Amino acid sequence: MELLTRLEEAILIAVLRLGDEAYGVAVNLEVSRMFGKAYTLGALYFALDQLVRKEYLGKRLGESSAQRGGKSKTYYRLTPEGNEALSAVRAHQLRIWKTVPKTTMV
Repeated sequence: MELLTRLEEAILIAVLRLGDEAYGVAVNLEVSRMFGKAYTLGALYFALDQLVRKEYLGKRLGESSAQRGGKSKTYYRLTPEGNEALSAVRAHQLRIWKTVPKTTMV
């Protein structure tokens, strides 16, 4: 399994945290908060589509609404493969940090 990029990791964590409310704009806000900088929706949707193609995320269309001009929101959910990818990157990071002597850490 290939490791996730930081952005992919943040998106998967955001989807996990948002649960049933994980749609593009909400995920974007959550990821932007995590990194302390704004991401464009285009960049975020590109990454979301990649995660769907990798089968780390699933997606479904919600109900259309008049407020959105009849358009539906796309909701995302973490797949078992996405959960495994998050677990793998977390374990990898912990292994790396364990190699750093505490006396050298700031």
